[in-house]
Amino acid sequence: MTSPSGQPPAAMVVPAFFVKQRITMMVNRYEILAANPDGSEGQMLAFAEQKRMKLKEEVVFFADESRTRRVFSFRARQVLDVSAQHDVLDENGVALGMFSKEFGASLLRSTWHLSAPGIEAVGQERRPLIAILRRVWDFIPYVGDVWVPFVFHFDFVDTATGAAVLVSERQKAIRDRYAVTVPDPRLDFRVAASMAVALDALQSR
Repeated sequence: MTSPSGQPPAAMVVPAFFVKQRITMMVNRYEILAANPDGSEGQMLAFAEQKRMKLKEEVVFFADESRTRRVFSFRARQVLDVSAQHDVLDENGVALGMFSKEFGASLLRSTWHLSAPGIEAVGQERRPLIAILRRVWDFIPYVGDVWVPFVFHFDFVDTATGAAVLVSERQKAIRDRYAVTVPDPRLDFRVAASMAVALDALQSR
């Protein structure tokens, strides 16, 4: 099997999965669940934990909720930088890819750069109007802290071919929930899952 570009697929390929957020007092947690053929939620693929109040942002992904086996992670290279580069690392600390937020372009419409073997991609909020509405809401005193179900989606495309690489669609729910599809088999699941979680965990940065 090869991708449309002729390059072999990544070591771990998952074409569709879900990301569900859990919120606790000091830690944000995320369930990464397989998508069944009928579109329902399947088995847990990873369990992520984001510890708050760290100088360098880091999210660790474990094999399951017991958190006994660390399977991959992403970590910022810079300290408290809104446009910091984040490395995606396997369980042995080997780099799998990286991503960063493009601060200037994100002032009106959140924009991310994603890099992995054979892939250079840019991801943006799909609907510019929703992007503007979210920003206006956040600047209204008191109101900006109230949860509002703005349903925003991100589309990542290969900068060389324009082909879809990763799509994250937020679903209407009290807690953040995303349906993620990965049309490009060159994108390793661990990089795709890291980027999908970062779109929630780091979106307000």
